[in-house]
Amino acid sequence: MRTARLRQARPVLWAGWAALAAGAVLCVLGWYGISGERYAERQLPYLASCTVPGAALIVAGAILLTHGRTALAGSRVEELYALLVAAGPDGADGDEEAAAAPVAVSGDLRMVPGGTLWHRADCPLVAGRPEALPVDSRVLAGGDLGPCPICGPDAPDGPPPSGTAG
Repeated sequence: MRTARLRQARPVLWAGWAALAAGAVLCVLGWYGISGERYAERQLPYLASCTVPGAALIVAGAILLTHGRTALAGSRVEELYALLVAAGPDGADGDEEAAAAPVAVSGDLRMVPGGTLWHRADCPLVAGRPEALPVDSRVLAGGDLGPCPICGPDAPDGPPPSGTAG
């Protein structure tokens, strides 16, 4: 697929450079012709036949170059994506299931030592981290920790969460 995009991008890039070069040549010729004429009515043919088409070719060349570079960048992104997919873990199906699962539904509250937030146990920021500890009710009461903006844990209404394990 990458080679097909490259095959499409290269002629567009060459056409863009050719249009830019032709437009620059026409603008220079128009300028040279206009600079030798004293009266405006004698300058109009140069303006109409060289300078205006030259400017149009420069704009068209810039558009073609932009399109060609976009196609080239797209092919590079596809190549990098293919490399990432090929280098993925063997158990990719489990990762898809984990990504499809709800982000945070647990009532267990966790914190990371030295952190500033408290989380649900299944929050992606603390899930699977061995250093994540159960939240102590004294720490919650002291106001040193704030709720995580990702999992949005609610403050415990009942007994202190330090007795929960998980």
